[in-house]
Amino acid sequence: MRVLIAEHDHAVYAQLLRQAAPDIEVLTSGDSAELSRLATDCPVWLGQPDLLATLLRQGHQPRWLQSTWAGITPLLADGLSRDYRLTRAVGIFGQVMAEYVLTYMLGHEREVLARLVSQVERKWDNRQGQGLAGRKVLIVGTGDIGQRVAQFLMPFGVQLYGIASEARALAPFIEVGALKDLPRLVGEMDYVINLLPNTPDTHDIYDAALFKQFKPSGLFINVGRGVAVVDADLVQALKDGHLAGAVIDVCRQEPLPQRHPFWTAWGLLLTGHSSAPTSPPMMVQLFLENLRAYQAGEALRGEVDFSRGY
Repeated sequence: MRVLIAEHDHAVYAQLLRQAAPDIEVLTSGDSAELSRLATDCPVWLGQPDLLATLLRQGHQPRWLQSTWAGITPLLADGLSRDYRLTRAVGIFGQVMAEYVLTYMLGHEREVLARLVSQVERKWDNRQGQGLAGRKVLIVGTGDIGQRVAQFLMPFGVQLYGIASEARALAPFIEVGALKDLPRLVGEMDYVINLLPNTPDTHDIYDAALFKQFKPSGLFINVGRGVAVVDADLVQALKDGHLAGAVIDVCRQEPLPQRHPFWTAWGLLLTGHSSAPTSPPMMVQLFLENLRAYQAGEALRGEVDFSRGY
């Protein structure tokens, strides 16, 4: 089996793959022209969607493509072929995403940033911090990562609610509503965590009308996709006190332009799309599991339905 790797860390992936499966012929290059040449006769691709979308645009096509990202938006661009099997990275981001979310939830409860300001100002800050027990948390997007985040939050005694494409019963959530239930639920929540993928139905969901429904003491954490948020509406909502703060990991344009209002918005913390980096060893393990299933004609983990976009 020949496998083409298109990754910024292609040498790391190639080494791991050769060590784990010496029988696989690994093709890779840091040169775009050479990568294009190698793609001509290679049935299986592994790599990041932006680089692989370029190969598709050049007219190359695999039989199966394994994305190293959870999101596959570049591969869904108009005009690109969809006549191949596509799988996205699943099962490898849950813990690291949960750690990120917990970092900022606990930081919010303990008012870490305010204490840092007090230290800079040399003020003795003996305010009493709060805890997570009893807090209501809404996870918007209860797929693979959302469910894993929920499991990590359970020991802290929070009350978990969710939003999915359709309302359903799903442990450990008290309630999982549909997108139409979002305005009703956000007003009760201490934390709203966006994990929605980028689909036509998830654009501009968090707008002025929705932010007005938020609990004034609530924290909004966006680790899904930047297109879900109307940026100007979030900035104004923070200014007007409709919510206590926002932690923004993903933006519509990355890196964020220097003149973007997020840089100076009151109560907004930017984390530069760092919430859940891909682990090459875990990604290679997932790829090999899927490769065995692919060769056996079995179902693949994380297979994308092009009509749904995920």
